Amino acid sequence: MKNIMFNKTLLIAAGIVAFSSCTTLEEEVLDESLTGTGQAEVISGSIAPVYGNLRYVWRHTNNFGLQEVASDEGILPYRGGTDWFDGGKFIAVHQHLMTPGNGLVGDTWSNITQTLSRAILAEERLQLEVENGNSAAQDPLYEMVAMKAYLNMLALDNWGLVFRKESSDDFSEILRGEEAVEYLESELLSVVDVINSDKGPGRLNRYAVEALLARLYLNAAVYRDPYGTPDFRQEDMDKVIEYTSNIIDGPYELSSEYFDLFSDDNNSSPEIIFSLDQRGVLQTEHSRWAYWSMSGDQVPRPEFPSTRGTDAVAATPDFYQSWVDAYGDVDPADADARFFKENTVIPEDLRDLSGVNPNNDADHYYCVEASEFEVDRGILRNIIWGPRKDESGNIMTCDDGSVRIYPVINRRSSGADLRYVDHTLKVDFTTEGSLHNAGYRFSKYQFSHTAPNCCYYSSVDLVLIRLGEIYLMRAEAKLRNGDNAGALADVNTLRTSRDARPAQTPAPLDAINLDVLFRESGFELYWEGHRRTYQIRYGKYEDSWTEKNDTDVNKRLFPIPQRAIDGASSQPGFLEQNAGY
Repeated sequence: MKNIMFNKTLLIAAGIVAFSSCTTLEEEVLDESLTGTGQAEVISGSIAPVYGNLRYVWRHTNNFGLQEVASDEGILPYRGGTDWFDGGKFIAVHQHLMTPGNGLVGDTWSNITQTLSRAILAEERLQLEVENGNSAAQDPLYEMVAMKAYLNMLALDNWGLVFRKESSDDFSEILRGEEAVEYLESELLSVVDVINSDKGPGRLNRYAVEALLARLYLNAAVYRDPYGTPDFRQEDMDKVIEYTSNIIDGPYELSSEYFDLFSDDNNSSPEIIFSLDQRGVLQTEHSRWAYWSMSGDQVPRPEFPSTRGTDAVAATPDFYQSWVDAYGDVDPADADARFFKENTVIPEDLRDLSGVNPNNDADHYYCVEASEFEVDRGILRNIIWGPRKDESGNIMTCDDGSVRIYPVINRRSSGADLRYVDHTLKVDFTTEGSLHNAGYRFSKYQFSHTAPNCCYYSSVDLVLIRLGEIYLMRAEAKLRNGDNAGALADVNTLRTSRDARPAQTPAPLDAINLDVLFRESGFELYWEGHRRTYQIRYGKYEDSWTEKNDTDVNKRLFPIPQRAIDGASSQPGFLEQNAGY
């Protein structure tokens, strides 16, 4: 096979480089056959580096954190004045006060553009294989065309631009607005009818491409005019309905148990369309979406005493309030199976902690087998329970060898007078609101049982596209086209499908409008990196929420990193800074 080098001009001008920081890209070469994922197709040295690098795109300190913290869903204070300041990058993004030097924005740019560069090279190599008679390269070639479009759509969503580049020897052309939309549309349409439809969720297939087309048409009004009032065209909405209906009529099924979508065996979930496969040889990535929000005093799997959460992103009080507003006097944990699932079942005689002193509570525990302990899932509030360590750092056990489960002690910020970890609703950038316990937490993903370590490695795939989102997209397109009844039917199908715990199955809605649908999208898709895009499309990104009052429409797009612009200085006009920065 011809050895094709990366075009140096693209690397310099577009800023596709790995920068030295706490999120430095590891140039790890994964098993290029993808045999560890159970996939059969083998195209050496082409597609595996692209899929492998996608995990860096979606790291917590890259695009995932950027989407969550910029929205009204997540907030990350300077914890206790010791943790998570990182140059103020998370605080600035949350307040929409970021600059072209913001590290979170810059690292996300680097990872997206580097992965895009790899996809371009993979496409070129596979095209040569096809031309040389290797028919096995044809479908992987389609995958790389779709992957280029997917990565470019992330760039369009974040910075309002895409890179058009067909060969590693070409110079990239930057497209914006209508040109960008038309280019992505043409790329996806070129493969949607020919790409294989029976690959597993770790690979792009026809249904994933249809989902990307639906996303593109749904967001096209924003992409055409990112700073204006979106003009949702009926023909775009018709296309959304067409492609989402194809998927809904396809082989996928909504999961009865909502949290099964984010558990160890989710690679076989009939609802997941596209995900980051973390099994087999790809099982080398941290379970960051699981432990990033978790208390740093919680040991999530007692089999691995050294593991813990990080006390990072919390749910804003505003996002929590949306659940309260929806269910009124009924606690959302009792009304909606997506809000909470109790896994740490505390005996009734231990639940009341009003007379219990954390400094002298050695007998206030219950016993459970280590492999059976599970943290609660969903939105975590108030006092949490978990394993406790002795002075030697060993997990404390009962007489039969099972694990003692106590109220978790807040050792990170309670000082000598111990207190329990008590996740409060209040979380902000004040001293009190920045304590390690402050804020309700996201606990959507399971801590893996089957990985060699539950936190440093994980077998739980990270979900990127699933059927629940498809129903929401179709409902929105119907609603924007005036079909309220059709939109309501789709939303109620989705709500009532989460019926594994009947007492918590969300009741069907009586009526629908855009505000209700936006709220419903938050309930279904929280902690999956969608919220910022939905806020912009629904016209809510300039609203105020906890610690954020900026109303500048220019902040709908992030600044192009200064280091990328500096790198492109030899090409005048190649990278022009976005408005407002």
